Amino acid sequence: MDVSGALNFLLVYLFDIYIMIVFTRFLLQLLRADFYNPVSQFVVKATTPVLKPLRRIVPGYGGLDNASLLLMAVLILAKLLIWAYLQIGALIPFGPLALLFLKSAAATVINYFMFIIFIGAIMSWVVQGYHPVSSVLFQLADPIVAPVRRILPPMGGLDLSPMLVMLGLYFLKILFKLNGIP
Repeated sequence: MDVSGALNFLLVYLFDIYIMIVFTRFLLQLLRADFYNPVSQFVVKATTPVLKPLRRIVPGYGGLDNASLLLMAVLILAKLLIWAYLQIGALIPFGPLALLFLKSAAATVINYFMFIIFIGAIMSWVVQGYHPVSSVLFQLADPIVAPVRRILPPMGGLDLSPMLVMLGLYFLKILFKLNGIP
């Protein structure tokens, strides 16, 4: 029985879920998505208790929610420190920690977009008509899918651009060795 491995898995994924919720909050504001959508309301209610006091210290600038970005960075750093302590029983020196932080942040963003594109593609096949979840997913994925969609238009009613974007994102994960990064 691997108790530390199971605890490590649980902590990393709980951190990742909240980091992705905070990133969703950042993107919702950046893209000016529909904040009256039930999914958006969930994201706002899940992040406001932490972001409200942080916004007093870190103001937004130029339409960017800097408090959300700072919270993401702090959560990723906390996740890495806890992960390192559970894995090796010690803290990581600053240099390797900074590199691991950058890789973890990049892997989180890539995994986020792969997840929302995949779920959005599945929902486009299953859901007929309007659905609040698919609406938000399409708004969040559109900035990276739309350029590919302009190059590769739908063929016979089938939009292959999400699959091409997911292949590109997975290529980036392999290229920068982001697989297995906490």
